[in-house]
Amino acid sequence: MKNLFISCAVLILSLTSCSNDDKGMKDKELVLVTSSNTSGKVTYVDLLEPSAMVKSFTIASLDAEGISYDPDTDAITVASRTNNRLESYSDVKVAAASGAIALTASLSSSNLDFTNARETAVSGDKIVVAQDQLASNGMVNKLLVYQKTASGFTLLNSYTVDFKLWGIHMDGNDLYAVVDLTSDIVVFKNFMNNPSGNIAATKRVSIEGLVRTHGITYSPQDNLMVLTDVGSATSDSDGGLVFIKNFTSVFASTANMGTIGTSNQIRIYGPNSQLGNPVDVAYDNETKMTYVAERLNGGGKVLTFAKATASADANPLSVRTEAGVTSIFIIRN
Repeated sequence: MKNLFISCAVLILSLTSCSNDDKGMKDKELVLVTSSNTSGKVTYVDLLEPSAMVKSFTIASLDAEGISYDPDTDAITVASRTNNRLESYSDVKVAAASGAIALTASLSSSNLDFTNARETAVSGDKIVVAQDQLASNGMVNKLLVYQKTASGFTLLNSYTVDFKLWGIHMDGNDLYAVVDLTSDIVVFKNFMNNPSGNIAATKRVSIEGLVRTHGITYSPQDNLMVLTDVGSATSDSDGGLVFIKNFTSVFASTANMGTIGTSNQIRIYGPNSQLGNPVDVAYDNETKMTYVAERLNGGGKVLTFAKATASADANPLSVRTEAGVTSIFIIRN
């Protein structure tokens, strides 16, 4: 996640300070948001607040994936699987402060650009949606690029790929994606520069010991790739987390269609972890904490893990029950 540090010089002979002086070098917010595919709710919490109270809001989508939060516009955006569109909900902090229990959509994309959305990736004012194949979309896997404007979401490009999609992550102009039903991940270099149409991955590699990839996030500050393994979709106890340090060099030294071995991984698996069907993951590069949307164990949980330094059956630092949790996103501001 990106970190924003704002500082200002204080003039010795002046009694005034710049407008951001009260913020100083401290983060103002560390916002964590989640969505659900069963409750029709999203949650919001500022982890830097002393109480760190979780606020839950009903939205227009019973089933939502690919949540993100924009602190500049104070808006949550989801890929609605109920309405088959991007939906943005603004004034989240106002709603949280007032005790509101529902949010009203302020922006949306056109209906039916996609169905069966699985994840989104954010890069500035661009949002990428991953569409997984389903009968309702002609069994087509797509990546759709939208630009967020003051009036809605404009579809810029639509790409067809030849593998099932789930998690995606933008790093600069490169897009990383998991290959569902496999242990593989791919990268599309200079993703945004491609014209609409069929698109082929630049490189594809397998992750040794991983059964089925789902969640993916990358920290350029730590050069760390984090992946989730859902294992069997029906088991609530066989999931895990995979951390790949020095990722760019490990990935570069692995041949196309090659394998990243367990010697390059830190792995969290086992009953203490409570990982069974971890469908999404977020990472904070300052605290080194990992946040997981665990969909199956206990009907849905938000799990927080301390910095992973060695493979283990690690206990979560915190566990929050959340019915049907499907996506998770964290951002510092």
